[in-house]
Amino acid sequence: MLGPVSGGPAFDDDHPPTKDLIADCVHCGFCLPTCPTYVLWGAEADSPRGRIYLMNQGVNGEPLSDSMVEHFDNCLGCMSCVTACPSGVKYDRLIEDTRAQVERRHPRTPREKALRAAIFALFPYPRRLRLLRGPLRAYQSSGLQKLVARSGLLPRLAPTLATLESLAPKLRGAPKPPRRVAARGQRRAVVGMLTGCVQSAFFPDVNSATVRVLAAEGCDVLIPPSQGCCGALSVHNGRREEAQRFARKLIDTFETSGMDYFVVNAAGCGSSLKEYDELLADDPAYAAKAAAFTAKVRDLAELLHELGPVAQRHPLELTVAYHDACHLGHAQGIRTQPRSLLSDIPGLKLHEIADPEICCGSAGIWNVLNPAPAASLGDMKARNVLATGASLLVTANPGCLMQIAAAAQRQGGRIALAHTAQVLDASIRNLGGDALLH
Repeated sequence: MLGPVSGGPAFDDDHPPTKDLIADCVHCGFCLPTCPTYVLWGAEADSPRGRIYLMNQGVNGEPLSDSMVEHFDNCLGCMSCVTACPSGVKYDRLIEDTRAQVERRHPRTPREKALRAAIFALFPYPRRLRLLRGPLRAYQSSGLQKLVARSGLLPRLAPTLATLESLAPKLRGAPKPPRRVAARGQRRAVVGMLTGCVQSAFFPDVNSATVRVLAAEGCDVLIPPSQGCCGALSVHNGRREEAQRFARKLIDTFETSGMDYFVVNAAGCGSSLKEYDELLADDPAYAAKAAAFTAKVRDLAELLHELGPVAQRHPLELTVAYHDACHLGHAQGIRTQPRSLLSDIPGLKLHEIADPEICCGSAGIWNVLNPAPAASLGDMKARNVLATGASLLVTANPGCLMQIAAAAQRQGGRIALAHTAQVLDASIRNLGGDALLH
């Protein structure tokens, strides 16, 4: 594997963005109003078609300049442009291949290297993340968090740390799930379940709700404790070999489980898991295994809609705004299923959010690497959410929950937040709407 290079062509022969995919872009501009960075800055080079133009320069021999890399780095990878494009341009494949080239071939500054090294030494490792729970709970409950917020010093002195601090959710205790949970009533399917990294460390209650809903809908749920990261953060940031290692380990963990489906409750993870067949296509030992695994991957809402409900829904007197997580709506095309599941709950009123195609600014670790523009996007999204008048915001990605919660708090707005699984769980268990508002 080559290290960082200076001069010479931008891309080498290891999966560069291809001329065929680049040529699909006719530069029509339909992507422009849906691209969050173009909406923010109005710069052509920070639009999908502008980045494709830069990719074309690279494949034609131009060097990988700092300016070129900056525009690639600015992309959130939200895939809103993929939905908007009338020509079917596979921008998702283009930006993923480009980022892998950048990661291997572009020399980062010492600060960039240190920040990225810290992120990838922590975020893809659930056990390391869980070690932060104790200190974080103490920080939140001691009053120190409120004192730091009143001082206003943290955003000025350490904006990256301030972003992480603002995103941290209020931690609640939840027991670790058992290795296997039996279906209630007649068994309809055996499902493996991804517990995730951020999800398991900071939203264990979402995982608990997911297990209960699956069991109530007739699924045996398999949750091996040895599972690790799915590799989504890595692959979305050009760390292809790291992502491949995570993918192989996860496939090995579930290969002999006998599962019919593999269920994911985090949108970013789901989009990557559905591309394992592409990620490992060149690996003779895993290509067939990856293809078989990919065929079983389902988002939670996707599977529940596919199976059809059997558990009784009890009323939830709530007004709900549903937010399309980008990697669920744009990358996986899953929009009607969660809305249908929510609309089937008696008493629940579903409100739509204005400009749903614009990313909230979370985008994996983009908000950590780019705190100021991410906050601007978060504020835009929070204003649209609060304008619905809903008492509860529902989405299917932990990053979105943290990003929008932080933005709503900055604006002094009050809205409760929940994952789709938690809403379904409250209805099935007859907990009432108030259980989701606290």
